[in-house]
Amino acid sequence: MTDNDSTDKGVAAILRLVSDADEKEMPSESRSIEEHLENAQFLIEILPYIQRWRGKIVVIKYGGNAMADDSVSMRFAEDIVLMKQVGILPVVVHGGGPQIGALMEKLGKKSEFRDGLRVTDAETLDIARMVLVGKVNRDIVGAINVHGPHAVGVSGEDGGLITAAARNPELGFVGDVSSINPTLLAKLLSEGLIPVMSTIGADATGQAYNINADTVAGAVAEALKAEKVVYLTDVAGLYEDFDDKKSLIRRATISELQEKIDSGLLSGGMIPKIEACVRAVENGVSSAHLLDGRVPHVSLLELFTDLGIGTMIVP
Repeated sequence: MTDNDSTDKGVAAILRLVSDADEKEMPSESRSIEEHLENAQFLIEILPYIQRWRGKIVVIKYGGNAMADDSVSMRFAEDIVLMKQVGILPVVVHGGGPQIGALMEKLGKKSEFRDGLRVTDAETLDIARMVLVGKVNRDIVGAINVHGPHAVGVSGEDGGLITAAARNPELGFVGDVSSINPTLLAKLLSEGLIPVMSTIGADATGQAYNINADTVAGAVAEALKAEKVVYLTDVAGLYEDFDDKKSLIRRATISELQEKIDSGLLSGGMIPKIEACVRAVENGVSSAHLLDGRVPHVSLLELFTDLGIGTMIVP
């Protein structure tokens, strides 16, 4: 048996024996004693990881590209519920860029990007609000709550969660995070709930801004003093050369990444992710991770194994 086979069976054992999906599995009596013993052995092997993360806050940024497939979304919901059930405190921050772009196209409106950020006029802001708060957030909450009344959807406008400021006049209503008030999130976590957060914030006058979800995830992790922040996207991690899939960077320090940003080696949508990772790790988050959200149960593989998948960013 290879290490990957062992890991896959270990994750399957956790999902089968711990999650609410148990009721949908075959009756216990129809499994052999050997299967039960195998599952028990894998759970014993994974127990140290469960103990390590129990009671720790983990912020997961769920990217719009990673949520394009329904089966991926279903597995993501299972992973989040499982984390809660073994004592981890997950906070989901979601994007929705592709979904916003799709609705804009249907409405005959063209998207324009600068440095990976969508130029946002008043009409685009309304579209983003509708998609993020009214559609994507509800879909994620609904998928999680199939397994029980666990998730609560919130917007950055709720309870003064995100105070925002205009990033650049040329970008319109694209915001930067001025501050995060974690009171609402902390309250939900203390009640045993899973916050699922869309990233519309507002300034002191009530003007709303669309804020990059990568940036928000890092700021939320920092404000909550999270143990780690995980970015689920549609690539395996950070590459030295994106065209060379063997050049995946497994581990990087914040100084190494800052050099890449300053030298122009990073561009487009990867810039907000890396900047958010650097700031979060600089301000107390133990590590940040870039993972391929299309890989089945990739969040569990990161938490419960030593595979070293994706890119890990450390101080």
